[in-house]
Amino acid sequence: MRYISTRGAAPELDFDDVLLAGLARDGGLYVPKQWPRFSEAEIREMRGLGYADLAVRVMRPFVDGATSDAALQKLVHAAYDGFGHPAVAPLKQLDGNLWLMELFHGPTLAFKDYAMQILGRMFDQALTRRQERVTIVGATSGDTGSAAIEACRGREAVDIFILFPKGRVSPVQQRQMTTVDAANVHAIALEGTFDDCQDMVKALFNDLAFRDRYRLSAVNSINWARLLPQIVYYFWAALALGAPDRKVAFSVPSGNFGNVFSGYAAQALGLPVEKLVVATNANDILSRFFNSGTMEIRGVKPSLSPSMDIQVSSNFERLLFDLHDRDGQITGRELDGFRETGSFSVSQGMLGRAHELFAATGVDDTATTARIKATHAATGEVLDPHSAIGIEATARMRADKALDPEVPVISIATAHPAKFPDAVVDAIGARPSLPARMADLMDREEYFTVLANDFETVAGYIAGHTRASGAAS
Repeated sequence: MRYISTRGAAPELDFDDVLLAGLARDGGLYVPKQWPRFSEAEIREMRGLGYADLAVRVMRPFVDGATSDAALQKLVHAAYDGFGHPAVAPLKQLDGNLWLMELFHGPTLAFKDYAMQILGRMFDQALTRRQERVTIVGATSGDTGSAAIEACRGREAVDIFILFPKGRVSPVQQRQMTTVDAANVHAIALEGTFDDCQDMVKALFNDLAFRDRYRLSAVNSINWARLLPQIVYYFWAALALGAPDRKVAFSVPSGNFGNVFSGYAAQALGLPVEKLVVATNANDILSRFFNSGTMEIRGVKPSLSPSMDIQVSSNFERLLFDLHDRDGQITGRELDGFRETGSFSVSQGMLGRAHELFAATGVDDTATTARIKATHAATGEVLDPHSAIGIEATARMRADKALDPEVPVISIATAHPAKFPDAVVDAIGARPSLPARMADLMDREEYFTVLANDFETVAGYIAGHTRASGAAS
């Protein structure tokens, strides 16, 4: 399996090199040179597999040549053995044709664990083979950071620096990052928004001298290896509901477009996905694009669903690359112009192609609170605000006849409600409890550094704290 950049000017890489590089050297994102495709017969053979064995089957074509089947099997089973539900990603039926897939049974109670627990072990495996050390730099709007820290804490070959927007993540999210006392973990509260954090990470990677000297690597979903394990749970849910002999639809709470792009990848692999609903909050740049054909940056609004408080959705570049028939030069020019002007538009033909698979809507805080309350009253289920947006989006799409009523919809529950207790209390008057292993989280000592949104300041901090090969002694 070879990988190419969405900007078309970086060298092709194999899986290990993509894993360790993160961002392509031309500023693009890596994608498979060709999408492998499972036949209907091969998908049927996946029925009945446990979650870990299914993950091995789905991921194997993408890591071909990088690791043995036995090593992949061992790595994947170790990643999911500690999850808090025997099904790993359980499905709950909310009504006749609506299902909730719970993706919060990992160590940090968010869907990011499903990839990060794999990614941390992949880093270990690749770096051990190469006898190298890396500096991981990531940006988070809340959940990526804690999942990455949990996956990388204490790993000898990795130093990890996670940037989160100061004051713009939930208290639980912050403490999951800042209460980890490990020498290789550095939590940084950046004075700015998530988009500022994300821009800072890209700037660090695009400074090639800095990148090479301190051996930077990425855990954000700009890294293809972060998206790969997320494809698995789309297969898991679809198989449970009858795939490949039955089509399914997914409703995906969306900010940075990584999770929903994994659904797009699942469809490219042959999974019969009828529709992907892109469910955004009030920071609705994605839903505005899919409904108008214009992507336009506006100010980031703090919301009840902070993990989606994003205006520059990095992973959208991967879809745009495919919509441009994989022309990296056009993709690069369009995105460079987007950075300069704050907007771009696609043709009606391209928008029509996107509509074949995607539908989108934005959900504000008032509607989010109402959906948490209504779902609890109707089913007894307690939703976090991000998951509630997925359910609300499904209801709207059904009302607008945008979803085939005969096709089951799987709405993704991206986080445990206890990660956002204030929003839940406002909606249903009851505070969700953290699992027993996290009961003392809010009492633990914090370890983090506040930095200005300034390149030299952040770069200097990383240079002074990393132990990566090539760093100044």
